[in-house]
Amino acid sequence: MGLTSDKVLALAVLSGVLLFAGTVWLWPRLAGRGLRAVAGRVGLLFATQLAVFAAVGLAANQSFGFYASWADLFGRETGQGVVVDHSAGADGPLLVVGERRVTAVGGSRPEVGGRIEEIRVVGRTTRIASPAYVYLPPEYFQTRHSARKFPAAVVLTGYPGTAEALVDKLRYPRTALELAKAGRMRPMILVMLRPTVAPPRDTECVDIPGGPQTESFFAKDLPEAVGAHYRVGGGPRSWGIVGNSTGGYCALKLAVHHPGTYAAGAGLSAYYDAPNDPTTGDLFQGDKERKNRADLRWYLKNLPAPDTSLLVTSSKSGESNYKDTLKFIEQVKGKKPTRISSIILESGGHNFNTWRREIPATLQWLSERLDGGNA
Repeated sequence: MGLTSDKVLALAVLSGVLLFAGTVWLWPRLAGRGLRAVAGRVGLLFATQLAVFAAVGLAANQSFGFYASWADLFGRETGQGVVVDHSAGADGPLLVVGERRVTAVGGSRPEVGGRIEEIRVVGRTTRIASPAYVYLPPEYFQTRHSARKFPAAVVLTGYPGTAEALVDKLRYPRTALELAKAGRMRPMILVMLRPTVAPPRDTECVDIPGGPQTESFFAKDLPEAVGAHYRVGGGPRSWGIVGNSTGGYCALKLAVHHPGTYAAGAGLSAYYDAPNDPTTGDLFQGDKERKNRADLRWYLKNLPAPDTSLLVTSSKSGESNYKDTLKFIEQVKGKKPTRISSIILESGGHNFNTWRREIPATLQWLSERLDGGNA
């Protein structure tokens, strides 16, 4: 059973309940001062605490999507070693390995509920390999739209994050489907993955000297691979990008650095400069220019403003980026042609519940700034 399995969580909760009940029941029998009684009490308390800790940890992981598997949890993730070679005439550096239905009424029929495809993509230039999910709206499968091209948005998790959380916890496909049916957004393709494409390292979407070229993967390879496989518009306003936390920083940076690729970028609870900590390692190898470019405030102050749209979110109470976000908004206001929008909640923490409150308006905002390039 997988780390994120409901059965594993249920088993942990049941174990905690049974051990607690057993402790209460057996405590009178273990009330003596002998070594056996003391050992029994210590053993029961330890086992109960361990079960409760496991249940809480599993529940938190399901809510926040920290780790995708047991190997990921224990630092034995080997996903970065996967490279897929495609023969001449193949469909390109993208392989569909599975599909899922959208959890909505009529979701079993793609022309009604759309479809989620699980893919493996390999960067043509960076050779970075990553799994992802692609949401295709119902219109993609409808006969009258068979020649239509669609706008697309890359959707990123935080660090370490799991792509499954974007589907199951943050419910991006279901939200996009409901908004489109209500006429609040255009049908859009969503490409959902985590920015941790070289696990367990947090590359912060940086082209690391001598290391993973993560920024190039998201700026060039990923849109190229998806565009070659799916009916994505080829115009300058066909792609957007959105993410939360680390993914939010990546989204803003990619829109600022590559406005020719991403016409809009939304950062939910984002920060504005790449951190330097044990999870990132030395991202810039002493290259001051690379380090400065990664600081969005430095970039917008010292380099020409990009022609792109940015959306930032925060909360007056509960988010640590509130003051930085207000400063960023003020800085971008005077940097035409860059455009800035915001969602500021009265309260909300750095968690899935807060982001679920922001996602509908964010998708609507993206939809208003993108098109599929159809005549």
